Amino acid sequence: MGAAKAVGASAAQFFLADPQGWKKPVEHPHAAEIRATDLAIYIHAPYIVNVATTNNRIRIPSRKILSQHAAAAADIGAKGLIVHGGHVASDSELDSGFKNWHKVFEREQFPLRVLIENTAGGNYAIARRFDRLARLWDAVGEFGVGFCLDTCHAFAGGEELAGVVEKVMSITGRIDLVHANNSRDEFDSGADRHANFDSGTIDPAQIADVCLAAGSDVIVETPGEGHSADIAYLREALG
Repeated sequence: MGAAKAVGASAAQFFLADPQGWKKPVEHPHAAEIRATDLAIYIHAPYIVNVATTNNRIRIPSRKILSQHAAAAADIGAKGLIVHGGHVASDSELDSGFKNWHKVFEREQFPLRVLIENTAGGNYAIARRFDRLARLWDAVGEFGVGFCLDTCHAFAGGEELAGVVEKVMSITGRIDLVHANNSRDEFDSGADRHANFDSGTIDPAQIADVCLAAGSDVIVETPGEGHSADIAYLREALG
């Protein structure tokens, strides 16, 4: 909160628990302040959540922790809960992966919008390539699910950023949030490694163009040393 205000941000994102753990989130120590803020608050679900998998020992606790984080995020007035699309173990399991996502929303009404985020790597990822994103939206689109577009993930995942907003919108009908990140790695590398705007492999102007075209809230997840400069660049580029 303090860091967001220090750079003049209008939106902030954070975790409510260990991003690599299964523990239920407890009430945030600054919950009252967060509820009262005029910042748009987004909560990111733990990275380990994978509701697409056919592995019951991962899928079942993933559903549980997603539900717990949704409740906790709604309690502090968050605008959305971001969760990665997940993956399966083989091509033959992809259909089951999409069905498992459908079951998440078929079985539960969430107290805030869940935003599925595109991911950078994995041959059997549910939301890396946009042909699979289209299949995912065939499974979940009827439930009013939101979408978070990550520029690093799209680029590293093999999707051109030129025209990416129009491409996504033709599939999902919405972009609720942009994660504006540069990439340390080359196009279609499959590597999820963020870089600052002035040191990555993506032209920063392309990142700004995506943000402008999306017209949504933007969160910058670049490395700390150049984070403020990246936000300042975007603010100037977007006018």
